[in-house]
Amino acid sequence: MMTPEAKQRIQIALLLALVVAGLRAGYILYERHEEFVAAQKVEQAKKAGYSNTDYYVTPKKLHPYDLKSAMQLTQQPVWVKEGYRYTYYRYVPVVKNVDFAHEMGLLGPIERLEIKDVMAVSAPGGRRQVVATFEKDGHSYALPIGFANEGQYKIYSDEIFYVEDPHELYKQWPAEVWQSVAQHEVKPGMNELQADFAVGMGVPDAGASSNEKTVRYPNGGKPLVVIYRGGKATEVKAGG
Repeated sequence: MMTPEAKQRIQIALLLALVVAGLRAGYILYERHEEFVAAQKVEQAKKAGYSNTDYYVTPKKLHPYDLKSAMQLTQQPVWVKEGYRYTYYRYVPVVKNVDFAHEMGLLGPIERLEIKDVMAVSAPGGRRQVVATFEKDGHSYALPIGFANEGQYKIYSDEIFYVEDPHELYKQWPAEVWQSVAQHEVKPGMNELQADFAVGMGVPDAGASSNEKTVRYPNGGKPLVVIYRGGKATEVKAGG
């Protein structure tokens, strides 16, 4: 005859088995749901005319909300999303001082950085600026990535950096495209994101449409004008 203790052990074992089975079934359903949602997004994108595979790439974001969470930037390399847009300043590590009075340069297209620290420092106008520090050519620099006010933080590093290697994120691009990116050249057939990777941020002319647009790139002092038709560069010329 089964003792009460044995019955209890069997009941517990059955309960655990049911829980494990339930979790497994739930996970399978979740995976199928995610696959279904992804498939729906693809179908919706195709119906909307998005044939570009770049549309389906979802770069990871850190969503920092204070200095501690922003320190995630130090845990892996980062890459600049839009070159020739973000200004950096000289940083003196010994006294943790940022010289905001003198601009040292603009970060380049998909420039790779190793963030050393994230901190809030005093800035002109009395506000406190959140900066990420890094080293470049043997010198220390700081890049503003947000601001702080009475213990509240607004950090926009997700808009500035990729935290995954863009070469892996967009590994579907042909080798010749990556070669053009490395040489900082825009060639006919490249899309806007590829051009951004090559020569940095661009400014569309007023009246641009999805079918045809003219985009002007400062390109670090070597301005370019690129005309896109159907999402692809068709004309590339020096701009004034």
